Amino acid sequence: MALAFDEFGRPFIIIKEQDQKTRLRGLDAQKANISAAKAVARILRTSLGPKGMDKMLQSPDGDVTITNDGATILEQMDVDNQIAKLMVELSRSQDYEIGDGTTGVVVMAGALLEQAEHLLERGIHAIRIAEGYEMASRIAVEHLETIANKFEFSLTNADPLILTCMTTLSSKIVNRCKRSLAEIAVKAVMAVADLERKDVNLELIKVEGKVGGKLEDTELIYGIVVDKDMSHPQMPKHIEDAKIAILTCPFEPPKPKTKHKVDIDTVEKFQTLRQQEQKYFDDMVQKCKDVGATLVICQWGFDDEANHLLMHRNLPAVRWVGGVELELIAIATGGRIVPRFQELTPEKLGKAGLVREKSFGTTKDKMLYIEHCANSRAVTIFVRGGNKMIIEETKRSIHDALCVARNLIRNNSVVYGGGAAEISCSLAVEAAADRYPGVEQYAIRAFADALDSIPMALAENSGLQPIETLSAVKSQQIKESNPFCGIDCNDIGTNDMCEQNVFEALIGKQQQILLATQVVKMILKIDDVISSSDY
Repeated sequence: MALAFDEFGRPFIIIKEQDQKTRLRGLDAQKANISAAKAVARILRTSLGPKGMDKMLQSPDGDVTITNDGATILEQMDVDNQIAKLMVELSRSQDYEIGDGTTGVVVMAGALLEQAEHLLERGIHAIRIAEGYEMASRIAVEHLETIANKFEFSLTNADPLILTCMTTLSSKIVNRCKRSLAEIAVKAVMAVADLERKDVNLELIKVEGKVGGKLEDTELIYGIVVDKDMSHPQMPKHIEDAKIAILTCPFEPPKPKTKHKVDIDTVEKFQTLRQQEQKYFDDMVQKCKDVGATLVICQWGFDDEANHLLMHRNLPAVRWVGGVELELIAIATGGRIVPRFQELTPEKLGKAGLVREKSFGTTKDKMLYIEHCANSRAVTIFVRGGNKMIIEETKRSIHDALCVARNLIRNNSVVYGGGAAEISCSLAVEAAADRYPGVEQYAIRAFADALDSIPMALAENSGLQPIETLSAVKSQQIKESNPFCGIDCNDIGTNDMCEQNVFEALIGKQQQILLATQVVKMILKIDDVISSSDY
């Protein structure tokens, strides 16, 4: 820590406990920050693209996660460095906003910082680099608009959406059944989409998983799946045209809030108390029967007596259903959640065409399917797989596919994947650099070089010669002025991404470039780091 001296040459203290703090300033601080961010980007670089590797992360309590999703890797890595945390937040914001491209955005930011490091060594001021990057990112985003294609789709022809979702799923573990999963994701989004407002509420799509079966058994259910079974084994397992009472009050005698004591000194008094309790249960069950309910779904538990009565009165019931599931059931069946038995009316009942209990394998695991609902705007994707990790990873992959389908409904422009869009932007930015006088043009050219890092990483991960492949594709784009040429990762034999059907949503790509540039500007502007040395 640099000391300050007064006019008599005596040191004096400026910062509290300054002997215990370390300080980096100027170029050293910038280089330390850049190397921290580059370290994070290097981890994710190998998991980019269809041939990308997966990462295995073990949490402190021994849980193992195997994933290819950039946001998940960084969330679980438990990063300590402040600048590395910025990279984690960068991928998280891409995940929240777009849902896809979380790996690419970090790789992009890492490449921009690497180029910035070379410029800083040449003595160019960090602010000038940041301004140059800002100009270049504007050029790139505008250029993406010009090379984007509009995809027309409708409820009957959702093929374009499926092709784009398949691109997203091709880089995941589940790529062997990407066609069927992409179809499931698109059907689910189409079921809940509001095409007039161009909006999709993803909360209406529930993704449930159950270990067992194989990945191909994953199905879409137009209704709700609840991981519960009927409260009594002898209740009917198959109810057609069900009228459902959705309750948040327990089937128990009311308990007074005050402290109380009941003295029972004779058998008659005990009998009276017992009859009173039985009458409570009788009334509760009768109320449900009177309004015409044929199934009761309750958030709380039942007394054994209530359970027995419900069975006798032929009223099937499900207990301990979570709050979120209750809300989804209410949305799907068009019912109302009832907090008190007194408020039950026939109008508040939900309607479903079929409620059935399904058991899986030899484990006697049972789940409740509520299908053919009055309002089919709530759907469930039910994932099967060999083990828990596969199911968790499939859920994350399906979430990405759902987000891509939602983005295309919001804005149906697509750009071509496989690094084609990045190479095209790189050429456009390179060409535009000559129009800018001053130091910024160095930064603009560096931005163009950084854009090449994504196709380069794709080629590297696919086992191709990175520099040869990239320069061949680049020269092909210039020669044919065709912005659809990208890296042939799957070795199909053509570089034309249009033929390979590799698409990405335009807004996802634009967001990647803008977010990466913002974070890089922020990191470049830090020139002094004061940290306590024990940290």
